[in-house]
Amino acid sequence: MRLSARESEVLKWTAEGKTAFDIGMILSLTTRTVNFHISSAIRKMGANNKTSAVVIATKSGLL
Repeated sequence: MRLSARESEVLKWTAEGKTAFDIGMILSLTTRTVNFHISSAIRKMGANNKTSAVVIATKSGLL
């Protein structure tokens, strides 16, 4: 599985405990765009939610 640079970045911040709003402020994105990248990463990894996506990405060495 391959994540885009933005998907990886958003998941990294999610792993740090940041909300979509916080990540949007950090990366100068809208909350909707952050949620789009999170959803895309969840789908690519076959995860059930963003927490699972972070765990899978971390175990796979993607974060």
